[in-house]
Formats: sequence, structure tokens, C-alpha cells
Amino acid sequence: MAEVYVRGLQELQKLLETLPVKVERNVLRGSLRSGMNTVKPVAQRYIHSISGKLAAGLKVGTKSRGGTVTANLKATGPHRYIAHLVEFGTRAHVIRARGKGLFFGGRFARSVQHPGARARPFMRPALDGQAQAAVVASAEYMKKRLASKEGLDTSHIIIEGDE
Repeated sequence: MAEVYVRGLQELQKLLETLPVKVERNVLRGSLRSGMNTVKPVAQRYIHSISGKLAAGLKVGTKSRGGTVTANLKATGPHRYIAHLVEFGTRAHVIRARGKGLFFGGRFARSVQHPGARARPFMRPALDGQAQAAVVASAEYMKKRLASKEGLDTSHIIIEGDE
């Protein structure tokens, strides 16, 4: 992933440092969620989908541990278990029956040879393509939140992304 440069982040950081730790953490969580929400629809479009359940199951979450706040985009729902298989692909492998047998190709078998599946990445390309927009969206959210809910003057801060 390339480096992302955004003007105005240092001024926002100075304003954040004037707030209590709990408020600062909440502002950061909302800000990171806003940034990740710009990546989510792109990742959903990149998913090669038949049922649409994997794309529908993508959810944005945030976490605060110690002094670090993080945001993530993860697969939830009924097809969450295949997300890594779609993203990274699979090698050829044998599927063995656990009971009486597998019904495959019109007959029963004790095992079948799976040819593997090629990788169809959707998370990484979405993040790489939307990194700049995510950082700008995050900064814009922070600027609006500090002005509206915390009553700080952010009118002098200009958020610009360099490409």
C-alpha cells in the first residue's frame, strides 16, 4: 500500500489532545468507522458472488485496546467461513467422507479430488484503492464531530488529500 498524505491532520490531532481520553477515544472510533465505511462498498463490489451472502455479511467494527483504536472490515453471516478461501484461493486437495460416503458426479465415493480454486481478492484491492478516500473521510468526520458535539472551532482546518 502506498503512503497517504493528508493536510490538516496535525491540527486535528492538537484539538483531540485537548479533550478527555474517553471523548478522544470515541471521536477516533467514529472517525475510523467512517473511513472504513468508504472501503466496504468497494470490497462488496469486488466479491465474485453467486448468492450475495458473503458481500452482505461484510461489517465494519472498531476496537479500543490500551491507547490504540483500530477499525476493521470483517466477514460475518452464513458465508463468513469462506471469505479467506475466496481472498487467497485454495490448493488442490482431497475431500474425504466422514460417514457413509460422498455423493458426487452421480455416484457415491469415499473421497474426491478437489482441483483447488484461484484467489479472487476483494479486501486488499478495496483497501489499496480506497486508502486515500478513507483517510480523508476519517478526517472530515473528525472535523465535523469536534465542531458539532465538542464545540471546538475547526473552521480554520482544511482537509486535503494529496494524490
